[in-house]
Amino acid sequence: MLDEPKREQIALKKFSLIAPVLNGQVPNQQEYFRKLAAGPVDMPHYGPKHYSVKSFLWWLYLYRLHGLDGLKPGYRSDRGKSRRVTDEIALKIQEKIQANPRLRASLLYDELVADGVFTPDKLSLATFYRYLAQHPHLAAGKEPGAPEKEVKRFAHQWVNELWQTDVMYGPYLKVGRVKKQTFLIAFIDDASRLITHGQFCWEQNFNAVRAVFKEAVLKRGIPKMLYTDNGKVYRCGQLAFICASLGCSLLHTQPFSPAAKGKIERFFLTVRTRFLSRLDVNELKSLEELNLRFWQWLEEDYQRKVHSGLGMSPLDYFMTQVDRVNIFPDPQLLDEYFLLRVTRKINHDATFPLEKTLYEVDQQFAGTRLEVRYEPQWLTNPARPLLLYKDGLKVGEARRVNFFTNAQLKRRKCGRSARQHEDTGVDTPLAMTGGEVAVPAISFARLLTSDQDGDPTGAGEE
Repeated sequence: MLDEPKREQIALKKFSLIAPVLNGQVPNQQEYFRKLAAGPVDMPHYGPKHYSVKSFLWWLYLYRLHGLDGLKPGYRSDRGKSRRVTDEIALKIQEKIQANPRLRASLLYDELVADGVFTPDKLSLATFYRYLAQHPHLAAGKEPGAPEKEVKRFAHQWVNELWQTDVMYGPYLKVGRVKKQTFLIAFIDDASRLITHGQFCWEQNFNAVRAVFKEAVLKRGIPKMLYTDNGKVYRCGQLAFICASLGCSLLHTQPFSPAAKGKIERFFLTVRTRFLSRLDVNELKSLEELNLRFWQWLEEDYQRKVHSGLGMSPLDYFMTQVDRVNIFPDPQLLDEYFLLRVTRKINHDATFPLEKTLYEVDQQFAGTRLEVRYEPQWLTNPARPLLLYKDGLKVGEARRVNFFTNAQLKRRKCGRSARQHEDTGVDTPLAMTGGEVAVPAISFARLLTSDQDGDPTGAGEE
């Protein structure tokens, strides 16, 4: 199929052939066209080709009627339609996509072949791909002719009114003998385009997002709204709890609408073109060094460079509204807001498992459900307790179970004092009775002594 540049070249070639007639340079039009028809014409795309006098006369007529556009080759009468994909096949494809909107094109093709809609020799995978590319409404699961959703650019007027966030795939860094992928997590203020905080991490999980978000709040204040995509790390309840504690609304974009977060995506493009393109990753020895260079570039270049849409730098714009910045007053309380939260059912022995580690609480909580709050690094410190909450109030702490220490401890028994052990005939230590050691009614040591003295009863004489 001819593309537009080829069609324009062909039109210009035809015009060059009829131009002498149009300019009056030819005394005899018929004689001129007969000379052209006697030999081949080197036509773009087609190569050497013979044309009749009628063809040249037709070109002259089309130019006088439609101008240069009239000399362009016409499109096929079935342009935009696939000759391999019939209306019946197209309907089957549409039904299959509507039933499985997230099915990949290759798997969709295989299922249609398995259903007998068509065979590979009648419709190849490449033709199937071209058909889907020509009908993007099918890939989006839309009905043909359905109105497009209205999309408009937006920008908030005040700083910290809305933050956008996303994750970008970063460079690979050498760790030992292997290379490991990094991920850039960044938060951008919608009004000023200021990066409130950005950081390269080894993972793109919730813990990484949580750490970067916390730094952003500490540095630039609390946003009124946080705008994210529908990724798993942003849809989890943990982030919703953090935002609710800060008084921040958590908003999500509509599915399959990447343009909704245009500002953060544009920043990532700037990172690739102005930072990563000048960076030699082979010189980097650690993730910390990568972040130090990124933060230096961020403060010296991006934050202070005049933004075309603002007429000033992001930092200057942010500082003009510094009186609107709501800095969190209590860093210790902020640490508490950002703790991870999980709910655990306490076992009858007052223990519960967390990350393959057993923790114990006070016996009064056995059989109840408690909320456990913690930082991930606390789990690596055996002496660090976890915080316990019930109905939003702190009720205690949980410590890691020490099995050896627990084996040495004496257990308390419910409804029975330690002194009642006197009737069991077992020696009870002084430490457990709180007084003198009780003498049992029968003592094997006394019997043995009495037998040696000739007193079988062991009573002795007064």
